Amino acid sequence: MTFETVIDQPVIAADRFDLRPLRASDAGLIAHNAGDERVARATANIPHPYPPGAAEALIARAQAADRAEDIWAIDGNRAGGSEVMGLIGLTRVDEGQSEIAYWVAPAWWNTGIASAAVEAILAANPHAARTVFASVFQDNAASARVLTNCGFQYLGDAESYCVARGANVPTWTYSRRMG
Repeated sequence: MTFETVIDQPVIAADRFDLRPLRASDAGLIAHNAGDERVARATANIPHPYPPGAAEALIARAQAADRAEDIWAIDGNRAGGSEVMGLIGLTRVDEGQSEIAYWVAPAWWNTGIASAAVEAILAANPHAARTVFASVFQDNAASARVLTNCGFQYLGDAESYCVARGANVPTWTYSRRMG
């Protein structure tokens, strides 16, 4: 008998999908989608090639009781989509402040999924954050548009290390005041 870890993280319903906590059965789709070099190069933390066991380790971190980050699967199953169209997460960075990060599988690019997921998370505001921050690589204009379309304001330029690229990459940093 197998038992699934249950964590204190809400399911957030949106029109075309649900944002739900990760479960062990997501490992295959996470590995498949995160293993796409285009996805990895657009994120700071996804390595390429994606190593065996990385999806299972991500799920274990997401289910840990002492986690600093909540991660949701963008699950389109009820609307005929994939169970893992991407992931979206919120990390607690300070009192009343969280940082949002997300990726969407290439099959769902240019469909509005990323914008809808960001809007759903912001509307639910599960961390009760007063401010939400985000950063995107400067060569990812589509992700920057997601943020600005969701009410984020540009703060400035910086750089972040990208594991898949093995290099520091220029970023744009954004914030959004909540409520």
